[in-house]
Amino acid sequence: MIRTNKLSLYDGKIGDFIKISSLNIQGTMRRRLLDLGFVPGAMIEVVKRSPLGDPVAYRVSGTSVALRKEESLNIIGELVEK
Repeated sequence: MIRTNKLSLYDGKIGDFIKISSLNIQGTMRRRLLDLGFVPGAMIEVVKRSPLGDPVAYRVSGTSVALRKEESLNIIGELVEK
C-alpha cells in the first residue's frame, strides 16, 4: 500500500522519495528549477545534507542537484512510502 503525506523538499529525510505537487517560486529561479526537472509529478530523492543542513542534494531525472534551504522549502510534494 502506498501512503502519501504533504511536505516541503527540505523536510524530507535522506533516502525519502517525494513526488512534487507544486512550486511556490517565481521568476528566474522557477524557470531554472523547471528546466532541471523539478516539475509537478516528478519523483525526487533526498540524497545528502551538508553538515549544517544547507544545502541539500536531491536526485532528479538521474542527476544530483543541490538546493539552498530557501528554495527547497518552497517546493511542496508528497512523501511516497512503499
